[in-house]
Amino acid sequence: MRVLVTGGLGFIGSHIADLAAERGHEVTVLDALLPAAHGSSAPESPHRTVIGDVRDTDVLAHAMRGVDVVCHQAAMVGHGLDPFDAPEFASHNDFGTAVLLAAMHGAGVRRLVLASSMVVYGEGRYTCAAHGVVSPAPRRQSDVDNGRYEPPCPTCGAPLEPGLVPESAPFDPRSTYAATKAAQEHLAGAWARQAGGQVWALRYHNVYGPRMPRDTPYAGVASLFRSALRRGEAPTVLEDGRQRRDFVHVTDVATANVLAIETAGADSALTPVNVCSGEPHTVGDLAATLARACDGPEPRIVGGARPGDVRHVVADPAAARDLLGFSASVSFADGVSAFASDPLREPAATGVSG
Repeated sequence: MRVLVTGGLGFIGSHIADLAAERGHEVTVLDALLPAAHGSSAPESPHRTVIGDVRDTDVLAHAMRGVDVVCHQAAMVGHGLDPFDAPEFASHNDFGTAVLLAAMHGAGVRRLVLASSMVVYGEGRYTCAAHGVVSPAPRRQSDVDNGRYEPPCPTCGAPLEPGLVPESAPFDPRSTYAATKAAQEHLAGAWARQAGGQVWALRYHNVYGPRMPRDTPYAGVASLFRSALRRGEAPTVLEDGRQRRDFVHVTDVATANVLAIETAGADSALTPVNVCSGEPHTVGDLAATLARACDGPEPRIVGGARPGDVRHVVADPAAARDLLGFSASVSFADGVSAFASDPLREPAATGVSG
């Protein structure tokens, strides 16, 4: 199969391109090679490479020739700095996706594997003993400031029990990045219905592993922790460290993408799938495990939270297993231990990937 991977020289995209080629697919990678994602030197790639912006129709026309399926990874990623980031997030993620979908329509390409994210959910799935499944409101800053991190039931104020979030959970994006990922899914779904296409929307949970960018305000928490430890500093953990996430290794994410490339879509135009390890851990667990692997200082719990931070997001892995035959193979212990010495991307200034 002939596969185009946008952002194919970036963190996740490069792993997807390599694995797809290993499995016998003919791979083209498209990447803007922006210093923000790649530092000062361009990574080498064994694949056919097209250098250019996903928002450039001429570049896309060249890259799309003969393609059977597009695996769309190019995006501006991360939490961002402040609302001034919003135009860039929307331009790269949403306008870029719209341009790509139009180019796919023009080239007659009907299959898309989209890099989505768990951030579309906002908070995860919660149950109140009295009111069943509920969607808590964003936490009040006064509660966070006073160390009350668990969101209460929006009806009665009682404590909630966090659980596994399924793909059917409603969208509730809490950041600019999250809003653009939700919009990408809506754009892709509309394209699929209009063009008779099929979309796998792979909702990545917290991805980490080799080639991850480091020392950037847009980096993931695993990268931030490791950078601190390499400087001989204790990793700084917000809240009380007990907020739960699913940390999934990048090689497992690549496997999920290649399975989606190789698997015809379900009956619906867009099929969302959580891509996760199925092995939830707290952020404090991650910091402590990585500190031990780096032989560094113990994490420092500092309280507080960034605007838009959520408490618990832990995925239900059932759909990925049932629809794609995907189950993660890298354990938390093995993956985090290896991450202590994994090669990372050199410092970058912003969060654009491809």
